[in-house]
Amino acid sequence: MSASMPSAMMGAQAARGIADSTIATMTARASRKAVAAAVAGNALELFDFLTYVFFAVYIGKAFFPASTPLTSLLLSLAAFGVGFASRPIGAILMGAYADRAGRKPALLLSMGLITLSTLGLALTPTFETIGMAAPVIVVVCRLAQGLAYGGEFGPASAFLLEIAPPGRRGFYSSWQFASQGIASIMAGGFGVALVSLLTPDELQAWGWRLPFAFGLLMIPIAVVLRRSMPETLGHRHEADNGLAVPKLRQHGRLLALFLLLILGGTVSTYVGSYMTTYAIVVLKLSPAVAMASAIVVGFTILVFSLLGGWLSDRFGRKVVMLIPRALSVLLAYPAFMFLIEQRTTAALLGVSALLAALNSISNAAALVTILELLPRSVRALGSSIAYATGVALFGGTTQFVVTWLIDATGDPAAPAWYVALTSAIATVAILALPECRDRTLPR
Repeated sequence: MSASMPSAMMGAQAARGIADSTIATMTARASRKAVAAAVAGNALELFDFLTYVFFAVYIGKAFFPASTPLTSLLLSLAAFGVGFASRPIGAILMGAYADRAGRKPALLLSMGLITLSTLGLALTPTFETIGMAAPVIVVVCRLAQGLAYGGEFGPASAFLLEIAPPGRRGFYSSWQFASQGIASIMAGGFGVALVSLLTPDELQAWGWRLPFAFGLLMIPIAVVLRRSMPETLGHRHEADNGLAVPKLRQHGRLLALFLLLILGGTVSTYVGSYMTTYAIVVLKLSPAVAMASAIVVGFTILVFSLLGGWLSDRFGRKVVMLIPRALSVLLAYPAFMFLIEQRTTAALLGVSALLAALNSISNAAALVTILELLPRSVRALGSSIAYATGVALFGGTTQFVVTWLIDATGDPAAPAWYVALTSAIATVAILALPECRDRTLPR
């Protein structure tokens, strides 16, 4: 028996060595297909979330009729927020699954869930047709979407970090947030096209459903890409022994700091996506102009997320997180006041791009910091829980809160104070985190 144990251990080490060698070889080739697989699924899932935001006014009238347009919008945004409640559940279930069975099967599972939820949103009849069943179905679909996206973030982020060549972990990981920019471009593009080509009655009756139908058509492409993904998890024996949860508990302080870090980025992100509704309801700009802001924000997120990842590889994680977040504290209110005074297309696009650029640079560096500070055995689970909890608590409520704040205070610049406050809290968390750019990660 004593002779067989060393042999078994050598065999296990050899198997892990082969797996790590495969990952290293694939990383050296800088596999665009592997990155595309992670980015495509994430972009499609967020596309559905953003589509709901951009068409919240129309969805509210279709499923949540009320005595006033504001009440209808608030009910629609509340249903949007419900989808965030299930994110932590998805994070726990699929994050743990990704750390046990692998990144690839977890990401395929999340695509299955998003398919079902998108199908429901695209086909559900209106309140006028089926009564209370309509809002109930919409809420169930939002819960399923939240479950899928809560389980998507951690495994996809861990996968991007683990395929990155040395010295490029920040840039590779930044594709996670860059994919959010792609989703915003797609959703905003649909919005501009639809409000330009359809009458208000056509848009309200059926036009808002078309982006969800497009998402359904694109899902098979993402599934095919993900089926060809390599597997980057090389330590299944640790998770199988039930060590994942105790290991995660050892990082309680880090997880708390991650939550505060995510707070600032989440509120800024969802205030940015709220600019479409803000432009229509508060600034009284045309729907086409409002949707155009989403496209500008999307391009900004795409470019500046990648820039933030690159800068963090070159200059370190903390400085790239800290400076843009501090600037968000200082510039949010003046930027909103300028927008309110001008009320022009140029002002809307400029302010939206400025806030999105600062947030994207900081977010990219924050994400790779979270991933690098967690060991691989709990990387997917830990990052999933931190992100999903932060987004559930603050992302799901942001648009409801700022809409209520504007109405309660009579101050159209109220969203700026929310951005500044949460960015200040995130700044404190950044100062408490260690620098990890040169941290050696086991392959």
